Amino acid sequence: MPIRLAPNAGFCFGVKRAVDMTNALVEAGKAVVLLGPLIHNKEVMQDFEQRGVRVISSVEEVRPGETLVIRAHGVPLDVMNSIELNSIPYTDATCPFVKKIHRIVAERTNAAGTAPAALLLICGDRAHPEVIGIKSYSAAETEVVYDSDELSQLLKSRPDLCDIPSLCIAQTTFDLREWKRIKEISQTLLQNCVIFDTICYATESRQISAQEISRQSEAMVVIGDRFSSNTAKLTAVCEKNCKTVLVETAKDLVGLEEELKRYSTIGVTAGASTPTHTIKEVLRTMADITGQEPEIVAAGDTAAEEIAVAPVQEQALSPEEDFAKALEESLGNMSSDQRVKGIVTAVSPSEIQVDIGRKQTGYVAADEFSADPSVNMAETVKVGDTFDLIIMKTNDQEGTVQLSKKRADSQKSWGDIVESEAAGTILEGKVTDIVNGGIRVFVSGMRVFVPASLTGVPRDKPLDDLKGTTVQLRIVETNAQKRRAVGSIRAASQTLRKQAEDKFWSNAEVGKRIVGTVKSLTSYGAFVDIGGLDGMVHISELSWSRVKHPSDVLTVGQEVEVYIKSLDPEKRKISLGYRKAEDNPWEQLREKYPVGSIVTCTVVSFTAFGAFARIIPGVDGLIHISQIADRRVDKPQDELKIGQEVNCKIVGIDFEKHRVSLSMRALTEEQDEEPEPLPDEDVVVASSSTPDPEA
Repeated sequence: MPIRLAPNAGFCFGVKRAVDMTNALVEAGKAVVLLGPLIHNKEVMQDFEQRGVRVISSVEEVRPGETLVIRAHGVPLDVMNSIELNSIPYTDATCPFVKKIHRIVAERTNAAGTAPAALLLICGDRAHPEVIGIKSYSAAETEVVYDSDELSQLLKSRPDLCDIPSLCIAQTTFDLREWKRIKEISQTLLQNCVIFDTICYATESRQISAQEISRQSEAMVVIGDRFSSNTAKLTAVCEKNCKTVLVETAKDLVGLEEELKRYSTIGVTAGASTPTHTIKEVLRTMADITGQEPEIVAAGDTAAEEIAVAPVQEQALSPEEDFAKALEESLGNMSSDQRVKGIVTAVSPSEIQVDIGRKQTGYVAADEFSADPSVNMAETVKVGDTFDLIIMKTNDQEGTVQLSKKRADSQKSWGDIVESEAAGTILEGKVTDIVNGGIRVFVSGMRVFVPASLTGVPRDKPLDDLKGTTVQLRIVETNAQKRRAVGSIRAASQTLRKQAEDKFWSNAEVGKRIVGTVKSLTSYGAFVDIGGLDGMVHISELSWSRVKHPSDVLTVGQEVEVYIKSLDPEKRKISLGYRKAEDNPWEQLREKYPVGSIVTCTVVSFTAFGAFARIIPGVDGLIHISQIADRRVDKPQDELKIGQEVNCKIVGIDFEKHRVSLSMRALTEEQDEEPEPLPDEDVVVASSSTPDPEA
């Protein structure tokens, strides 16, 4: 299923500028305070607070030596006057587009200006700090409307406003569609109105692209803070076209996995206060859920281009990733006579002794045997083994040579690693360590770093369970200068899954039986991994009996045999069946209980017109009220009880409609119609009317 990221998602110019300005102050060692949240994003604000940035509510809280940052939304005019009057050191991070609105309002409502406006009409959220700041620059009567309906109500209740000079502006993140309606009303009803299009161009392009993507998608995921105005506008835009979900971080996708899998196309956009790394994390999590890599629809924005960058570029390798950096960097310049083959002549826990064909005796210390610290030389090496080695140091006086197998392995493995990156080869390795930001995997003599985001482990799950396991991965980045490699378990899984999927579709046919593993359960069915892709077994296909929930029949992780009910190669959708035809109770009924059979049934329920009795599991028959007894019965409950066993005759079966008619009365009538028993033979002879010959 395609995951399509709308262009222009993420930080807008003003937000990025404010964040960058604040970061610069923090990195310069300044004591920074913010007059309210810098931007509407909890994640960004938590990061600043963890780095010592304080958030205050008034300028009186600024301490000596601190630098005040004015947030992107701007502040009211009286606050700016107070800051300057008290000579408080400050950095103005107000968005230039907001500043522009301040200037327009101040100039156009000033009584000393040319044709000043007597009414300022602000279209936006009256409680938003941007709108509060804009109002403070107005010297005219000011009204704030949230949408076109509010404007219509205002002008209806205040018709006097229609005749006075007015100025109409919009909050930078205002809804484009509402703005269009408001302009039409203003141009029609306000006789002397000057309108300024003050919606930020980034907001405009973001809303337009979100609208286009949402029209082409079955569902939309909007990423942003729930208290962000522009995020709320994006959500409203998308909701008009398709199912829309608002998430703040990737953690909010927990519980939505099965819902996301149902959609063939999912669009993604993000508010102007959403950091790039948050967008990436959400996209990676969605990729894990759906098995599809995200697609950037158009890279018309810096943020989109940054999101398109390979995720490993933002991963910083820890210092531990250098294994003897200085020696490793010298490997490329090593002469051929430093590389030798050695035959093991003796083994001890601390070192092995080798013959390298020279007069000196060669030794390989335990810490130079392998980059994998868990390897035990005494258990893995035996006399006679041959290894490629590198000479580290020769001591002619003592007649010894210090050798390294680890570095020889590293040199060879590095070539294999580089080659595998180019070829996209899948490698296998053992997880040796859990390190800061990810794991370390030992692959053919090399340690490869796998960032946590590329392990395939959900963000809320620990990585500890991976330690000591064997994993498959693909090399996604190499640094020849530092001999560093970054791998991705997730990429390898996707490749293997794609290969298995292609193989499946090349051989798939309706009716084919497959062994799979139950992956997840929903209220409407079970998803089964059939090797490379998932198929769904609808709840109605789990059992011939009624099932309240799939968990009544299956458990996650259970190995099951299923069969293909239907295939849609174009959409790559598979419907699976689990219940077997031979277990169909109606076929058992056809085979064992033809019409006329006498059966013992159990009463299971009542209706006004009779009682239902279970013949065999999965098949209930109706005993019509007229067939319960050979007399009039007012209510079935007068004669029968739930759980009571009764003998019935099958008087009719409709296999197409799955209906069975039963009768207790038929058995009673048959008994009444039985003929009188014949007398014994002796009696017959004695009572015969034939004359006695001897008479």
